Amino acid sequence: MAGQIKFEESTHTKFKVKEPKMYHVIMYNDDFTPMDFVVEILMSVFNKSEAEAFRLMYAIHRGVKAIVGTYVYDIAVTKADEAVKRAREEGYPFRVETEPVEQ
Repeated sequence: MAGQIKFEESTHTKFKVKEPKMYHVIMYNDDFTPMDFVVEILMSVFNKSEAEAFRLMYAIHRGVKAIVGTYVYDIAVTKADEAVKRAREEGYPFRVETEPVEQ
């Protein structure tokens, strides 16, 4: 038939979902921030149980640093900033940083 146009629909669309890059939140040991404060931060900011918070606090205390959580970038930075903000409010030099997870 003259004048007819045939359209072909593609029903196959491919999407690649890329997993977001993850970041570690790292707490560093210092000689001024009280252990109880570190435990409180671990429980309230990082949602750790009391037992896990104590385990991490001792790992930080015995070493130089410890990874206290792994999150997507925005969450990692927000949690690190909250921990540092609360430490500064109490006058502690507590150091918390983020770094990308090696892949």
